[in-house]
Amino acid sequence: MTRKNPTECKSPVYNVKAIPIEKLRANEYNPNSVAPPEMELLYRSIKEDGYTMPVVVYYRKSEDVYEIVDGFHRYSIMLMYPDIYEREKGLLPCSIIEKPISERMASTIRHNRARGSHNVDLMSNIVAELVEMGKSDNWISKHLGMSMDEILRLKQITGLATLFKDEEFSHSWVVA
Repeated sequence: MTRKNPTECKSPVYNVKAIPIEKLRANEYNPNSVAPPEMELLYRSIKEDGYTMPVVVYYRKSEDVYEIVDGFHRYSIMLMYPDIYEREKGLLPCSIIEKPISERMASTIRHNRARGSHNVDLMSNIVAELVEMGKSDNWISKHLGMSMDEILRLKQITGLATLFKDEEFSHSWVVA
């Protein structure tokens, strides 16, 4: 088996860049939240082990900023703890991805779901946004790793009739 040169691989992790934290910003759609004890544990982990996972970002050329797709809490640790900021010289290891917004939203959810739980209201808002972007329930299921039942429940939480406009309903009743 011949090994490839890491620069020839397609995975963004083979091209990690040190980006000044001032050039990073949170996205507006991340439904993930971390409780204070876990944030303290994350701080301890970064303090003891350093940054072992890059933050995943998307470069917004028009604004010259990097929007976080995954790694908001690792980013937050550097902002909250001067010792980490100073040790890292204000630089965060980042993997840059090039994807449209719907794919970035899906990436955020996949990364988060692989690790833990989500805020239900924020998840339902993401489902609503994806539906409004024209994404089907099948697309949402496939890209966010959700069952159809879970998608239905999240749509019901938002209460938006537009989320159900293309759904086929039971013919067991007739609207008079």
